[in-house]
Amino acid sequence: MAIASAVQKGNFVYVYDERGRQLTTIAAGGRSQNCLQGYTATTVSIRKGNFIYIYDERGHQKSAIPAR
Repeated sequence: MAIASAVQKGNFVYVYDERGRQLTTIAAGGRSQNCLQGYTATTVSIRKGNFIYIYDERGHQKSAIPAR
């Protein structure tokens, strides 16, 4: 399934497909700097502290890169 949207609500990011069905939920953490950075049809990017974590549509971490 392709990612159609990702929305942060509190400490979690909810990922939805094009039919509005929830694909996964990803914890973003409780710090104010931890937040959804963006999404594509295949990935979701979430900043957690000094890193940006990349997840697939199932919520599996694919990579992490230092945040600038």
